[in-house]
Amino acid sequence: METGGSPSAAVKKTSLTPKAIIYQKFDSKACYVVEEVRESTENGCPGLAIPQKGSYLYRCCLQLPEFSVESGTFRKKKDAEQSAAEMALEKLGIHPTTDIPTVQEAWDDFVARLSYLFSNEFISSLDPLHPHPLSGHLKSALRREGHLNGFVPVFVVAVYDAKLNTLCKYINHEVEANPFLVMSLILRAAARLRGSVSTSEEQLSMKRQDPYSPEIIDSVVNQQSCFPECIWIEAIRIPYSVEKTVEPLTLTVSSNGYYMDVIAQELGVTDASKVLISRTIGKAASETRLYFCAPKSYPLDPSELLHAKKAVQFEGSLNARASYFSGQDIYSDAILASVGYTWKSTDLCHEDVSLRTYYRTFMSKIPSGLYKMSREAILAAELPVAFTMRTNWRGSFPRELLRSFCRQHRLSEPVFSPISNPLESLFELPGPCNKVKVTESGKEESDGGGIAVGGGEPVGSRQTFRCEVKIFSKCQDLIIQCSPKESYKKQSDAIQNAALKVLSWLNMYFKEPDMSFDTLTSSGDVLDIQFYPQYFFKEFELCPSVHNVRQRIGTQGGRSSDLNSMNQLDDMV
Repeated sequence: METGGSPSAAVKKTSLTPKAIIYQKFDSKACYVVEEVRESTENGCPGLAIPQKGSYLYRCCLQLPEFSVESGTFRKKKDAEQSAAEMALEKLGIHPTTDIPTVQEAWDDFVARLSYLFSNEFISSLDPLHPHPLSGHLKSALRREGHLNGFVPVFVVAVYDAKLNTLCKYINHEVEANPFLVMSLILRAAARLRGSVSTSEEQLSMKRQDPYSPEIIDSVVNQQSCFPECIWIEAIRIPYSVEKTVEPLTLTVSSNGYYMDVIAQELGVTDASKVLISRTIGKAASETRLYFCAPKSYPLDPSELLHAKKAVQFEGSLNARASYFSGQDIYSDAILASVGYTWKSTDLCHEDVSLRTYYRTFMSKIPSGLYKMSREAILAAELPVAFTMRTNWRGSFPRELLRSFCRQHRLSEPVFSPISNPLESLFELPGPCNKVKVTESGKEESDGGGIAVGGGEPVGSRQTFRCEVKIFSKCQDLIIQCSPKESYKKQSDAIQNAALKVLSWLNMYFKEPDMSFDTLTSSGDVLDIQFYPQYFFKEFELCPSVHNVRQRIGTQGGRSSDLNSMNQLDDMV
C-alpha cells in the first residue's frame, strides 16, 4: 500500500442548492412542510354567478431545531422548498453563492456588521417574537453591575452572531482552529469604530460608546421572562490532565445574573471576558459547548496570532480530551455545559450534561460506538465485518455511519464513486440479484434498493458494481482512499460494503491508536485501503492520548466514577 506524498486528486467543487446546504448542516432534523394554496382569481364578468377557481400554489414551512421560516407561494413545490431553505440560510448568515467575497469586501462587511450589532436599530429590533442569540447576552450585560455594566465579552459576539462568524472565515480560514484570531479581528474592527464602540483589551470586552436611551434599556432589561429566580444546571468539568477523572458540577444562575460570569467563577477567573467558548458539540440543535480560560497574555497582531500556540502563555497543558471533542486547541481545565441563548427564545435555554452525556459523546467519535448507539445496545452490539442484505442488517447502515463519523471529526462528507462492470460474470458474487436502472445524468435512482450510475442503458443480470470511497479533510486534503476489488450485483451493496471497510479499518486504529505504522499499513492492504499519513495523523493526532486513557481505565481498574459510568453505558440509550 502506498502511503507516500500528497495525492494530486482534488474534489470537484459544485454549486449546492440551498436545500442541499441545509441537508448538510441539519440532515434529518430539517423538516419541510408543504401546503397547497388556492390562487385567487378576478372574475371578469361580475354578473356571472359561476365561481372561478384559480390554480394551486405551494407554500413551504421549513422547521429547523432552533427556528422555522415560511416561504412565499410558488407554482412548484420544489421552488417553495428552495425558497424556504434560502430564507433559513439567510437567517443563519450563510450565503449559498459561488461569488466568494474578497478579503477586503469581507472585512468591510465585518466592520459594518459589528457596528450594526451595537446600534439602536439592532437592539430595538429585539423582542420575544424575533429573538437573536445575542439578545440575551446584551440584556445580561446591561444588568451587570459596576465597571462591567454594558460590556459584552468579545468572544461572545464572535460565537453568537452567525453572520459575523461566517465573515471571519472569509477573512482568514484559520479562525476555526485558532480562537485568538477571532478576538484579534473583532478588536481591530472595533478600533475602526471609535466613537460608537468602546473596547477594553485588558478585559476582552466591548460596549456601545454612547449609552442606550432609557426607553430602550427599560424595554430590553424589563422584558417579561419565564426565568425562575434561580436555576441549577448540571455540567461536567474536564481536567487538562488525562490522569484525572472528569467530574460533575452544578452551575447556579440567578435571574439577574449572567451565566458566563458563573462559568468564569468555576474556572477560577474574574469575569466572563476571560472565558473562551468552543463550537457546538453533538447534535445541531444542541447548545452544548466547552468553556475554558483565555491565556494570561496574548498577542493581538495577526501575524503573531498565526503562531499563537507558541506566542501565547497558557496556564496548564493542552487539554487533550476537550480538544478532541471540539476540534480546537483547548488548554487548562474546561467545562462542558449545555446553556445559552438561541433563536427560539430570549430566555436562557439549558439542559443538564451528565457523565452519561460525556461518555455518549465520547463513543460517538468511534465507528463501533456509533454503531452500538444506533443499535441501542452499547455493550452487546459489535460492528459487523461484512454487510448483509438490508432486510437482515440492524442499526444504521454503513454509509450513514461513515457520514456521521466524518461529521463528528469535522471532515468533509465521504465521496462515494460507484463503478459498473457490465461484462463481469455474476457467478459467486455476494448479494441478491437485483436489476438497476442506469441514467445518463448519473443521478441516484433506486429500483428495488439499487442506486443509478452514469451509463445510459438498462442493466441486466450481467451488470456488477464496485465502489470507491474517498475521505477528505475540510481543506480538501485526501486522507483515506478505499478501492475494493469485490463486485456486487447491486450498486447499493457495493456502496455499503465499501463504507464498512473504511469503518472497520478506522475502528482497528481507534481500538489500538498506538499500533505501529507497519501494522496500520498492512491492515489497510487487507481491506484495499490507502491512507496518507501526513494528513491522517494530523486529523487524528489526539486519538492516542485520549483513547489509551480510556483503555487504561478499563484494564487497570481506574477510578470508581469512570468504571461505574462505563459499566452503565448499556442503560444510557
